[in-house]
Amino acid sequence: MMNTRTSRRAFIHTLGVLPLVAASEDVFKVDFPILDLHQHTNYSGRSDLQLRSHQKAMGIHRTVLLPAGKYYGLAAQCGSNASVYRLAELYPDDFVFFANEVPDLALAKETLESYLALGAVGIGEQKFELECDARPLEMVAALAADHGVPVLIHFQHNAYNTSLERFHTMLEKFPHTNFIGHAQTWWGNIDRKHSQSVMYPVGPVTPGGLTDRLLADYPNMYGDLSAGSGLNALLRDEVHARGFLERHQDKLLYGSDCNDTMGRGPGCQGTQTIRTLHALAGSDTIRAKIFYENAARLLRL
Repeated sequence: MMNTRTSRRAFIHTLGVLPLVAASEDVFKVDFPILDLHQHTNYSGRSDLQLRSHQKAMGIHRTVLLPAGKYYGLAAQCGSNASVYRLAELYPDDFVFFANEVPDLALAKETLESYLALGAVGIGEQKFELECDARPLEMVAALAADHGVPVLIHFQHNAYNTSLERFHTMLEKFPHTNFIGHAQTWWGNIDRKHSQSVMYPVGPVTPGGLTDRLLADYPNMYGDLSAGSGLNALLRDEVHARGFLERHQDKLLYGSDCNDTMGRGPGCQGTQTIRTLHALAGSDTIRAKIFYENAARLLRL
């Protein structure tokens, strides 16, 4: 079993050899647009030109750029609010952007409001060392409701937005705020028997996990399928994944969150996720929702 020290890069490399997402130089072609909910500027040093080429190679029609906060690069040296705004202004047909800030900073609300006024379509990725129901996150949730935008949250045990088991209180307190769950602890908890210290669990899923229940019970909860954690949730138990995609077809959103420069082949986890969703989603109707329609509706695009 993978331990918590297994690196994200090493994990994604292991996925690249699975038959379902075998390497290819060509992107899997689909007959509907793909909206990528989760990308970053300056991701591991990738240039804006490389990012744009990467997204085109993946076959992405529009990309959501998620900035870092003032003092943190979201653990990957990602670009700032200014960087995502600038790129979206330069290529408005290709990119839209979120606003972000460390929520317990004195100027956090002012910063978020300034970029929301400039056209940000969401807040996040919130990836900071707080409890998931901390008072500063309540400020973010209230602000999102006021502006009619969603909040994308990175849940990671003992690291970021911790205590997922209490997040239902936020969903109930802010029923007019749409939240998007992402990352290791969010996707590990599709399994009712998930061990919280394991970042990339393997093996069959025991139905009835916390993530499944939050998606089912709360109309304002959505799931971002990006990163190695989202891909792992699909690949670890394909039988469960098919039912999960069917059950939550109106609540799931495609995202890549990959930092390679090619946008294709075994090194591009985002392309692997596209292939996996195409293989496991039961119909073109479900694929179209997950790849584009759900996000377009949520972001009002």
